[in-house]
Amino acid sequence: MVSGIEVGSVPFNPDGWGPPDASIATNTTSTLPLNVPFAPFSRSDKLGRIADWTRNVNNPNANRSNKNASDSVFDFTADDSFPAAAAAGDDDSTFRLVDGKPPPRPKFGPKWRFNQHRPQLPQRRDEEVEARKREAEKERARRDRLYNLNRSNQNQTRREAAAFKSSVDIQPEWNMLDQIPFSTFSKLSFSVPEPEDLLLCGSLEFYDRSYDRVTPKNERRLERFKNRNFFKVTTTDDPVIRRLANEDKATVFATDTILATLMCAPRSVYSWDIVIQRVGNKLFFDKRDGSQLDLLSVHETSQEPLPEAKDDMNSAYSLSVEAAYINQNFSQQVLVRDGNKVTFDEPNPFANEGEEVASVAYRYRRWKLDDNMHLVARCEVQSVVEVNKQRSFLTQNALNEFDPKYSGVDWRQKLETQRGAVLATELKNNANKLAKWTAQALLASADMMKLGYVSRVHPRDHYNHVILAVVGYKPKDFASQINLNTSNMWGIVKSIVDLCMKLNEGKYVLVKDPSKPQVRIYEVPVDAFENDYVEEPLPEDEQVQPPAEDTENAEVTVATDEVKDKEVDAQA
Repeated sequence: MVSGIEVGSVPFNPDGWGPPDASIATNTTSTLPLNVPFAPFSRSDKLGRIADWTRNVNNPNANRSNKNASDSVFDFTADDSFPAAAAAGDDDSTFRLVDGKPPPRPKFGPKWRFNQHRPQLPQRRDEEVEARKREAEKERARRDRLYNLNRSNQNQTRREAAAFKSSVDIQPEWNMLDQIPFSTFSKLSFSVPEPEDLLLCGSLEFYDRSYDRVTPKNERRLERFKNRNFFKVTTTDDPVIRRLANEDKATVFATDTILATLMCAPRSVYSWDIVIQRVGNKLFFDKRDGSQLDLLSVHETSQEPLPEAKDDMNSAYSLSVEAAYINQNFSQQVLVRDGNKVTFDEPNPFANEGEEVASVAYRYRRWKLDDNMHLVARCEVQSVVEVNKQRSFLTQNALNEFDPKYSGVDWRQKLETQRGAVLATELKNNANKLAKWTAQALLASADMMKLGYVSRVHPRDHYNHVILAVVGYKPKDFASQINLNTSNMWGIVKSIVDLCMKLNEGKYVLVKDPSKPQVRIYEVPVDAFENDYVEEPLPEDEQVQPPAEDTENAEVTVATDEVKDKEVDAQA
């Protein structure tokens, strides 16, 4: 280091920033070295080394790889004008124009915390991924046991049907002819013309409009109609259908319940079966006595599993019996029971003289499937209303709430303010049941379908119920709301009819596979499901009803006898 530097006198420039003009400089005595280049700068510029761009390069062939070579424009060690430059040459060798050091990191703040844990982040991320994979495997294993992941028409998970038994015991002598996956049903489409009414039987009572104003705050107790008989007669036991078959009115015969089951088959989870009889050139779709088609499924498409024990009041079987019991009583309670009825061409074909029967009308309707094939079905409506001197037919069905913890929605709290949310939950948990009700209303050409919301008085009491609300929908509007395509429904029926018409004369059974989304067709003996032929014997306490004595006029009163027995046991 130099001990001292003589600066000399610095001339003052009153006209600007920098040294004065040459004329002024010559008049002033100065000790500054001559011929020193000057680079103009402003006050905002940061001062650094001076670069002499006018210097000549001493050695053009010198090695230019060294940035601090002696020919650098920033090197003044060889210049006599800077006596201190030679002494500071060693220090200048470490000089850099640009500061390459990283900026100091703050000692506090989220960036510092993030950077402190940065080396451990990849390892922690791998551990999290592995933990998520393990949880996903556990969840997948649980759902594999409870839900059916192969649902064709929706992407959501649902319970696996393998947990349920087949609706009919498959005998070893049965011959399986074909199996149809539900994925093929979604691609089918068929349009049918408007049906024609061949015959109307029975009588209807008028709907009580006061039930449209029922709310959870003014709920009504569900009554019991033990004296009214309900008939669930299969196709071949129907005397009217037999008469129409003898008159060659059609080649295919069924009921609205059977047709709705076929039309909504892709939405089903529980196993069901339909008996098919090929007699000559005619085709009959039947159900077995005590079939699952007589009951109503509950939480069939729900993701929450129901108890498997049949003696549990919330098991699938017990809820089906309870739902059928509620549905029958509800359909009769919402009527004006003043004796005023609308009668049709013929009386109820299944009732004996003087017998009190439920309010129901049977519409025997015919659809044209092609030039040589017609279909006749027995359709049901439960009541009638008169608006502007015009009568409209209604169907009446009841949704039942058994325990809010299974659905996640408390009807008493949500029905008044969030009725749409309640309906959406029911559409998720009971998609198949609601679709079948809608299909039956469309088949019967009902002008309105009434849905009742019936709940238990207490979640642990499955004998007493209350009506919380009644809502009406037009079947076509409701079908579009639940994505029920009429052309697709008839496409499914037409494909099954065409398949069965190719079979030989005999008896067959169409079974919904309990574990897969598909149906299977079996060839069965002619005496199957008749007389003492029992597919799967059940204990007496699990029988829906005793066998009917009159096979030609079979009457099925669903769930009533069983509920009476359970009431006696509960009281005891």
